[in-house]
Amino acid sequence: MYGDDIHLRLHRIRAERLRHEAPRARPARPASSPHAARRARRLRSRLGWTLVEVGLRLATPRPRPAPRPGLAARL
Repeated sequence: MYGDDIHLRLHRIRAERLRHEAPRARPARPASSPHAARRARRLRSRLGWTLVEVGLRLATPRPRPAPRPGLAARL
């Protein structure tokens, strides 16, 4: 179609500009220690298992209590 090549060209120009600006926009991260990496991994693991547990609780049907006899059944 007529405008497709122009649209694609504009996308490529914009992507090139964003790639050029990306290193300046990204904040510098301090080098993390092995201890910090281990803590982060432990936290991710704990969070993951907590989400699994919540999902299983939501997916498991709750047992219904047995019907209790009413006043008429006692008389």
